[in-house]
Amino acid sequence: MRSPWLQKYLQTPDEYIWGTEPSGFAREVAELLPPGARLLELGCGEGRDCVFFSSLGFDVVGVDSAAAGIRKAERLARERGASVRWVTADMAKANLEGPFDLVYSCGAVHYAPRPERDRLLENAKALTRPGGLHAHIVFTDREIYVELGEIMDYFLPGELARLYGDWRILVREEGEISCAQDGTPHRHSVEKLIARRPAES
Repeated sequence: MRSPWLQKYLQTPDEYIWGTEPSGFAREVAELLPPGARLLELGCGEGRDCVFFSSLGFDVVGVDSAAAGIRKAERLARERGASVRWVTADMAKANLEGPFDLVYSCGAVHYAPRPERDRLLENAKALTRPGGLHAHIVFTDREIYVELGEIMDYFLPGELARLYGDWRILVREEGEISCAQDGTPHRHSVEKLIARRPAES
């Protein structure tokens, strides 16, 4: 798989191409977390959601393979007085220590090749506390727009939900998002899922 954003981060060292304010998804998920929750973001990019979660008092780990993105994330955290543990690594291969109350990704997991992605999510499930949450937004194949030459394994209908068949699914929504990061207005089809790991008896 190939993500164009690694190169874009290098080309824009002084610009946050996704902005510095948190995504709407991060705001939605934050309301479900207990005080002091420990969370992991997969594919944290330039860090806007990690910094937001930290500002709410959560213990945050952000992972991304793009060193240039992590540098911007570190700068944003310093400016906002946020404390985040940043890990520069392939999210499918990072050596992480749980447990986490939340594993979160917003538009990132679809860049992992399908075999690696399945292992990534299974490993992330094992790092999650009983009763903990996973929250993901992924691109699906209902509407494909190839942006900046990116290559990915799009999620198939129902694929994400099937990976969480043994968890309680709290939210599952399909839709579209508007985008123009390559200079051309277009849309991506997405699926949003929030699931809770069963509590152990």
